[in-house]
Amino acid sequence: MANSSPVSRSTLSLDDEALCRDLVTLRDYLRWAASEFHLAGLFHGHGTDSPWDEAVALTLGALHLPWNVDPAVLEARLLPMERARIVGLVRERVTSRRPLPYLLGESFFAGFPFDVDERVLIPRSPIAELIETGFAAWFPEEPPRRVLDLCTGSGCIGIATALYLPTCQVDLSDVSADALAVAKQNIQRHDVGVRVRAVLSDLFEGLAGQRYDLIVSNPPYVDARDLATMPAEYRHEPELALGAGADGLDIVRRILREARQYLTDHGVLIVEVGNSDRHLEAAFPEVPFLWLDFERGGQGVFVLTAEELDAHAASFA
Repeated sequence: MANSSPVSRSTLSLDDEALCRDLVTLRDYLRWAASEFHLAGLFHGHGTDSPWDEAVALTLGALHLPWNVDPAVLEARLLPMERARIVGLVRERVTSRRPLPYLLGESFFAGFPFDVDERVLIPRSPIAELIETGFAAWFPEEPPRRVLDLCTGSGCIGIATALYLPTCQVDLSDVSADALAVAKQNIQRHDVGVRVRAVLSDLFEGLAGQRYDLIVSNPPYVDARDLATMPAEYRHEPELALGAGADGLDIVRRILREARQYLTDHGVLIVEVGNSDRHLEAAFPEVPFLWLDFERGGQGVFVLTAEELDAHAASFA
């Protein structure tokens, strides 16, 4: 008779009391959560990239511990309340497929924590790397004075920019009042209300008369095919912030057409389009999009200057 390997089964069939009784230390919960996430075949794309990383993020987040916690803490015994919280979070992550940042109510971007919930996308843009350098490639002598974070969502791009560049003024704009409510929470959380304001606006419509040295946008850009086949985790994010027509460029076309009148003469436009970059190149083959490379991964972020927008205005009309 051929040998057969044992079939791994989830322990989530046990009740919470049994799990909390048998799992005692932080190490126990890390190992257990990683095993359950592996068995469940979760999708990891909202700040982690493996079952182990997801388990670390969940357990440390549940216990309000930093990422660089002393490894000696792994042997710490957890209080019953702490055990119950971790078990509950693991169970919900597996059964509902809700992304972990929504379960914790927090996500990190460019090194800073931001409030998040289902009203906004979970921050994950590679634009964080540009923020961390102060956009120095385009502003080598002095930072931009006025910045617009267009389609802001949680406000992470604009607020992080304000935190890295303490002399700039930042506008956060979004068509969603629900998203702006979250952005306002984050303005208050980081105490930047003197320099950062939230504006309800359908792209540029609510920004008449404004001019910016830098416009940064992570707009909806998912094409219809990708939207229909996204993993279950993405179904918890607002579709308004993801889908943008058959080729993912409905919003980007408007940005390209309208952005120039809101930029200063030496201004810069930076836009993320993800894997709709191929559609953009096909739609505007004559436009010299500068596509950026990122050390930590990511694709589909282009840069155009005000001068380039002027030169190709006819293409965008």
